[in-house]
Amino acid sequence: MTNLTLRREEVLAWLQERLPPPRLRHILGVEAMARQLAAHYGLDEQKAAWAGLLHDLAKSFPAEELLQRVARERELDEIERAEPHLLHAEVGSLLAQEQFQVQDEEILAAIANHTLGRPGMDPLSCVVFVADALEPSRGNSPELEQLRRLAFVDLSKAVVGVCDLSLRFLLNRNQVVHPRTLMTRNHFLLHPLDKKDFQRPASPVHPVVSGGS
Repeated sequence: MTNLTLRREEVLAWLQERLPPPRLRHILGVEAMARQLAAHYGLDEQKAAWAGLLHDLAKSFPAEELLQRVARERELDEIERAEPHLLHAEVGSLLAQEQFQVQDEEILAAIANHTLGRPGMDPLSCVVFVADALEPSRGNSPELEQLRRLAFVDLSKAVVGVCDLSLRFLLNRNQVVHPRTLMTRNHFLLHPLDKKDFQRPASPVHPVVSGGS
């Protein structure tokens, strides 16, 4: 068994202690779909899989802890204060560094961006953002199935489609919308990814996760 496999088992054990089985199924679904999308688009499959596995590290954190952790890093906006669960992605990125010594900037960004997206985010972040919304346990509605097919045809259009899905969900429930979701949608409508975005020099990934726990 390789060191990376051992470390994956350590992450899974950590998650199993803190998250219910449905959330763990979701995480494993994101890991698998992110790897598939990365392979399809010529991206680093290992980075995509690690980002998928680690993306919900802070999902079970209470609201006050999420607020406190991010407030130590930057100023919170009023929507984040009203909806602290939005911060689990950013806190998860911090936790990946602290708990599992992840240092790869693309992986950390993909974790941080998986909930709201980010204008100009790189293809790896796009892959995890899309996989988080579309992995199999999210359901099998016609809309989701259409977006899953689109994800393997045009990654930028899939990002826009996931933003639209989120916006409709929030608007139908009269909930607040964080402007970053709308900004992400508009960015990828106006500036879709092109070939050069998928041809960035590969950065070293070994070890993605290293050191103690």
